[in-house]
Amino acid sequence: MMSTVPFKPCFIVPLYNHGATLTATLNALSQFNLPILVVDDGSNDETKAILAEQVAAHPLCQSLTLAQNLGKGGAVMAGMRHQFKAGFSHALQIDADGQHNLADIPAMLASAELNPCDLIAGVPVYDNSIPKGRLYGRYVTHVWVWIETLSLELKDTMCGFRVYPLAPCCQLLTQQKLGQRMDFDIEIMVRLYWQGIAFKQLPTQVIYPKDGISHFRGWADNVLISKMHTKLFFGMLIRIPKLLAMKWQRYQQPQGID
Repeated sequence: MMSTVPFKPCFIVPLYNHGATLTATLNALSQFNLPILVVDDGSNDETKAILAEQVAAHPLCQSLTLAQNLGKGGAVMAGMRHQFKAGFSHALQIDADGQHNLADIPAMLASAELNPCDLIAGVPVYDNSIPKGRLYGRYVTHVWVWIETLSLELKDTMCGFRVYPLAPCCQLLTQQKLGQRMDFDIEIMVRLYWQGIAFKQLPTQVIYPKDGISHFRGWADNVLISKMHTKLFFGMLIRIPKLLAMKWQRYQQPQGID
């Protein structure tokens, strides 16, 4: 299904105390000549000062400041609502910490323009910088997602490097309260799948920068993710007939890593 809405993409960069890497990220994004929204998720004064300098230095960059820290998901959702109201059709979400490979942006935007109704998702290819605990822990979520969707189609739901079609995403946000922290990336992808949104999945190199700042809260975020999977599992049970029908339809149109 082709969209009749003009393709008008932008960047959303959630920011929480990543002042040390923000300048390099915005300098790299500026080469694409697209509007950039940095969502300040209650950062400290030092980061706010750096953000103000960067907004002044980059004409296409603006900031949205949240009164308190909501979490990465909360920041991304605030950015989605803001940019959709501003008339943008798609948002490419980039982390401010330098993990994502910005060289893959042209391919992701091209895929989004060609498939405007789809969510374009990065499938991470890791080097040796990833902590082994994080790497192995991802497979637990992979298995749960395959159960929740009754499908092996979704290769990775934890990498936030994505191009979101804003219309269906913002519609979902009006219908369903989603997790605001590290559970967000997983939940929105599963729920969009349930709604019949198609996916294009592109491999992308992901690194964990030396001395990088991680806001993964260990025990607390693992508990949140576990609660989310429990909720999604029971949501899957009532959707089994629909999911099986979708599974059959999707088999007629094979998808995978592009």
